[in-house]
Amino acid sequence: MTIKVLVAYATKNRSTAEIARTITEVLRKQGLDAEMRPARDVGEIHAYDAVVLGSPLYEGQWHKDARRFAKRHREALAGRPVWLFSSGPLDDSASEGDIPPVPSVRRILIRVQAEEHITFGGCLTDDAQGWMPRMVVKAGKGGDFRDFEQISAWAQRIGANLLGESAVDPGGQA
Repeated sequence: MTIKVLVAYATKNRSTAEIARTITEVLRKQGLDAEMRPARDVGEIHAYDAVVLGSPLYEGQWHKDARRFAKRHREALAGRPVWLFSSGPLDDSASEGDIPPVPSVRRILIRVQAEEHITFGGCLTDDAQGWMPRMVVKAGKGGDFRDFEQISAWAQRIGANLLGESAVDPGGQA
């Protein structure tokens, strides 16, 4: 039986979509049937065995599309394995250690009984949309702080979990 995984994401400037794409590709390489879709475009999730949901953080909140997805599918999400990710810090802090979910994401984590949440570094470049993101970049605080090795390792752990295998982290720990 093939395990179907939905990788749903919200994004404003495409950087979270690139994280979702990496997760999807890693899961596919592990033999899972992974499908990547914008959270706003997902109707029903009953066809999926597991869900990965991610969003950028803006002023301590997930993007509205991710929040709406979690609310709309709350019961269905609670009935299957779910992993959550956030992207946002515009520095190396996400690669240096665990960043707890912001309070609003923590509530989602509890409501949908998610397996895990992780925060990845964010990305904000010159082509950012919106007044505030452009001001952040103009102030010299933008950049790409996503760690694709960290993202891939996390996705591998999800795949191993779904396949009933023990995952080995890059440091050699099981």
